[in-house]
Amino acid sequence: MTTTNTLKTVFLIVLMTGLLIVIGRLLGGTTGMIMAFVFAIGMNFFSYWFSDKIVLKMYKAQEVTAADNPRLYNIVARLAKNANLPMPKVYIILSGTPNAFATGRNKNHAAVAVTNTLMDMLDDDELAGVIGHELAHIYGKDILIGTIVAMMAGTIMMIVDIFQWSMILGGGNNDDEENSNPLGMVGSIAMIILAPLAATLIQMAVSRSREYIADERGAQFCGNPKALASALHKIAYGIQMHPMENAKPATAHMFIANPFAGAKMASLFSTHPPIDDRIAKLNAMNLNSVVNRPSKSNPLIS
Repeated sequence: MTTTNTLKTVFLIVLMTGLLIVIGRLLGGTTGMIMAFVFAIGMNFFSYWFSDKIVLKMYKAQEVTAADNPRLYNIVARLAKNANLPMPKVYIILSGTPNAFATGRNKNHAAVAVTNTLMDMLDDDELAGVIGHELAHIYGKDILIGTIVAMMAGTIMMIVDIFQWSMILGGGNNDDEENSNPLGMVGSIAMIILAPLAATLIQMAVSRSREYIADERGAQFCGNPKALASALHKIAYGIQMHPMENAKPATAHMFIANPFAGAKMASLFSTHPPIDDRIAKLNAMNLNSVVNRPSKSNPLIS
């Protein structure tokens, strides 16, 4: 399953890149295409270096040490060793909602954040499953992948928005003056409507693919798929009872489960796969023939 989802992710990123090129070309000609890439590079650079600090500050995360919270810190340390990863920084978020996320530009500059409610709700095995899932995101470079896709989607929406205002103000012609004829104008209007939708769908598809991979790897790191499945069940219930009040849609994909209540939207428009599907896949996993530490011979690690 991991290899399939990895190939799907690569395909979706290539598709997003192609969409960015096409939109830049159609809406702004050669100049528009170049500008699209400049925007994407600039936004990705900023996000790569600063997004982790922004997100942690946004949710008022507090860093903890082994002395502050030995239970959480020791579980993270043990799972990081199982995953052959450097020890990430550990944060706690004061929130009535059970949830967790990982952030950081690479494995050497990573952080894992969990809510205090999550720790209160889960036993040690279940908490280890959640930590394993978040470390799997770090291991699989999902944070970087998610950032790239999110920034591409943001760039596409920004370009479309700029072009829309340009048309309204009478300056919407591109280098080739394709909008000087009715067909060109119709195509531009269609692109304004469809491009943001397509970008959002691709972004969410990438997020869902990475969640399945993180579940599988996370279960491998902690050695107990059913514990992670049990944790997801409790988290889903907790979110329905008490959705995260200060959650932002732009960061919803980072959490182990969608932080908003009533998240049972159409699968195409969801940042996460259905919880029931994730739980079923985890309960069906068999780790008897799988080594609990990543290695070149391990078929689950790619």
